[in-house]
Amino acid sequence: MRKNATQKSARLFSQAKTLMPGGVNSPVRAFRAVGGHPFFVKSAQGSKLTDVDGNEYLDYVCTWGPAILGHAPRPVIRAVRAAAHNGLSFGTCHELEIQMAQTLQSLVPSIEKIRMVNSGTEATMSCIRLARGFTGRDIIVKFEGCYHGHVDSLLVRAGSGALTNGHPDSAGVPKALAALTRTLPFNDVPAVRELFRKEKRSIAAIILEPVPANAGLYLPEPGFLEELRHLCNHSGALLIFDEVMTGCRLAPGGAQEIFGIQPDLTALGKVIGGGLPIGAFGGRADIMDCLSPEGPVYQAGTLSGNPLSLAAGLAQLQELQRIDGWRRLERKGRHLEQTLRESIGKKPICLHRIGSMFCLFFTPGPVRNFSDAQKSNPQAFGKFFRSCLRQGVYFPPSQFETAFFSTAHSLEEFENTARVVATAFK
Repeated sequence: MRKNATQKSARLFSQAKTLMPGGVNSPVRAFRAVGGHPFFVKSAQGSKLTDVDGNEYLDYVCTWGPAILGHAPRPVIRAVRAAAHNGLSFGTCHELEIQMAQTLQSLVPSIEKIRMVNSGTEATMSCIRLARGFTGRDIIVKFEGCYHGHVDSLLVRAGSGALTNGHPDSAGVPKALAALTRTLPFNDVPAVRELFRKEKRSIAAIILEPVPANAGLYLPEPGFLEELRHLCNHSGALLIFDEVMTGCRLAPGGAQEIFGIQPDLTALGKVIGGGLPIGAFGGRADIMDCLSPEGPVYQAGTLSGNPLSLAAGLAQLQELQRIDGWRRLERKGRHLEQTLRESIGKKPICLHRIGSMFCLFFTPGPVRNFSDAQKSNPQAFGKFFRSCLRQGVYFPPSQFETAFFSTAHSLEEFENTARVVATAFK
């Protein structure tokens, strides 16, 4: 629990603001949407963070998704130490690349071939270029509130930090490039059908988070993903699932396993790196073989397939399989959801959960798309966030971000969270 003041964090943040834009290396960390200043972490273990002032927090951010086993899990730490003894980076081929490719191929059946990169943004950016190169078309279809990294083509009506800080359409994106992106409401089948009726011969791909998790968390309605698959099949466009958040977290095969829809390309990240920087994209072999050196679509990266990231990711995935982690997380998730619903009672709060991801919208709901999510009350969320933080529970510092939990979180901690949440609503 949080016991001490945060003077050290305040001093560090003041210093950071003189050195970095907003004092941070990623915008949401600045706490602009919730007020106050961020705390600075000294260490992390299991379900807890400890800041430089000695305060302890129960962590529902989990480094924005990767920490599915909690912080500093022993199998991952051992694997990284062992890999580091052999070298930090090679810049050439090594066996861990094959092992990771085989592992992901076995977990995600739609992936026939894969390429490693260094971030989720690189993965989605590469999927877009590959889709355009494969189809010979230019138009990309995305959905309001879905965030696919800071890719120029996709920073249109985006979620995550862009939405949190009030700029879902980024400055610096050329209008000519933005004009090649069509943005539609999520879960709106008629709108997608109408767009394909008008432009299907120009559409290279649809890209989406199959479970949008960057404007809060909401779910695809029955038939929506199936219709996207159908339209792509009949138009020659590609279907791209951005599973940077959901891949290997909601299930071994991600959201596509849960909903039974196979995309043509998949972007991955977060969990597959065990807490170290990573990204990957893969899919049908005929599409992937358009990449250089086999084909004309160029993509490269000095640190792609970094041995430390791959060692950490492989260790995490192997441990999840060994402990049947996904079933364990689902059982815990049901318990957390039940206790939170009891705390919420009849208050005008909408709770969504799938697997080990959840979100509290400060609106009665329902929330089925970006427009619904924007009805949330950010001031009420900020008050809630600050109250929980004072009591040692750390939720994402934005109404428009998703919370996560790990196998390290206990049922007792969930019960305590429910009590904290109940007091935060008063």
